Amino acid sequence: MTSIASKPYNNKLLYTFYALMLWLPLPLGSNRDWAVALMTAWACGLLLWWLDDYRQGQRQVPKHFHKCKPLLYGLLAFQAVLLLQITPLPEALVAIISPQTASAYALLLPSSNWITLSVDASVTAAHLLQGLGFCAIAALTLLLIDTRKHLKILAMCLLISGLLQAAYGAFMTLSGIEYGFLIPKTTYFGNATGTFVNRNHYADYLTLCLAAGTGLLLADLYTSRSGNWRERGRRIINALLGSKAKVRISLAIMVIALVLSHSRMGNTAFFFSLAGCGFVWLILTKRMTRGAIFLLCSLIVIDMMIVGAWFGMEKVKERLKGSAFEKETRDEVIRDTLPIVGDYWLVGSGAGSYYGVFPSYRDGDINGYYDHAHNDYLELSAEHGLLGMGILGFIVFGSLWHSIQAMRLRKSNIYKGLAFAPLMATTALIMHSLTDFNLQIPANAATYIVLLAMGWLCRFLPNKDPKADCRASRSKISPT
Repeated sequence: MTSIASKPYNNKLLYTFYALMLWLPLPLGSNRDWAVALMTAWACGLLLWWLDDYRQGQRQVPKHFHKCKPLLYGLLAFQAVLLLQITPLPEALVAIISPQTASAYALLLPSSNWITLSVDASVTAAHLLQGLGFCAIAALTLLLIDTRKHLKILAMCLLISGLLQAAYGAFMTLSGIEYGFLIPKTTYFGNATGTFVNRNHYADYLTLCLAAGTGLLLADLYTSRSGNWRERGRRIINALLGSKAKVRISLAIMVIALVLSHSRMGNTAFFFSLAGCGFVWLILTKRMTRGAIFLLCSLIVIDMMIVGAWFGMEKVKERLKGSAFEKETRDEVIRDTLPIVGDYWLVGSGAGSYYGVFPSYRDGDINGYYDHAHNDYLELSAEHGLLGMGILGFIVFGSLWHSIQAMRLRKSNIYKGLAFAPLMATTALIMHSLTDFNLQIPANAATYIVLLAMGWLCRFLPNKDPKADCRASRSKISPT
């Protein structure tokens, strides 16, 4: 009987998964109903494909997957909260769990005996389907990325996606053509947005890709001294002409696009996360070498030079000072969102329901329509309550823990370097989420989930490539 290891490995499924990661940001950050449906169908279809291969004996569950399952369990538990929110329950029970929801239904449906915890069950159901797509993407990442080579290609895929977004966004802004995704832009003229609608969401996506690219650079650091002048010369030539140079140039282009987005918090989050996490990485990996310090310092210095060349540092300071948050209405929106968090503190008002709940809480000094709180912490708390936020905290900080452990304990440069990506991405999101709703954009949320999964993979992937070992053993016994 032919064993699984002796069969040729089918990479079509893996390549289709990489294609999904490249596609996600293109249709307006996948922030449209049809794009979300396509993302979910694509991801779930790939997962069914993997399961069919498994049924036929063409694939097996990787050993590391069992250690990474808590991430998947956390994502599924979060979807269970949404399922609870749309499940019809007796009105008396809802009154105990969420009195505010029961009061709202009493006004709208006074004769109803069965109601849901979500004040808008149809929207919450749509978010549940989207969440299942995220779970499928996480499962595919943990199942398909089973070697160091595949992990590195995944990071390269995110780097390429960010580079394409950066090149397109910068070209559209500098040329004055101002197109988004196949149609002319209607907002944010003079700001780079790529194929996104909002410059801040575009900046956040670039930061996520910059985190993956920086991880690739760190993974290629030399761990030994150059020794003699020939070795030093070889390393210098490799740095100038090899893969490192391509990655550095790609990062520089993305930084230019990030600056052109004029996203205040996007740029701030990027610089602080790069500097802070770089310092943490040096300590955890015990790589306080001249090469590592020079690499991180050069990234920060070059990025600052790009900012200075485009705008001048004084102009940047004036822009930040002149557009302070006091001149916007976001503070007032946050003020009026806090009571929602208090009223729906346990299980939330229902995923996606903020747009319908907020108008009854808003004060008269707020003009315009707000379907998001411009603060992920408050919006997620209002919609998912303490129960949902607790699960999200487990997902994020559990992933960070394993990223940190990978930096400390793994010997492979690839694992140590790419473990930097989820740390930097999380740090940037923690900052940026104070003033925006990046996690409400499907492309950004899906990419962030992939980066979190990379933290688990860096911790638990095997040091050796089992497929390479199988190929080597087969070649030794081959009669040719």
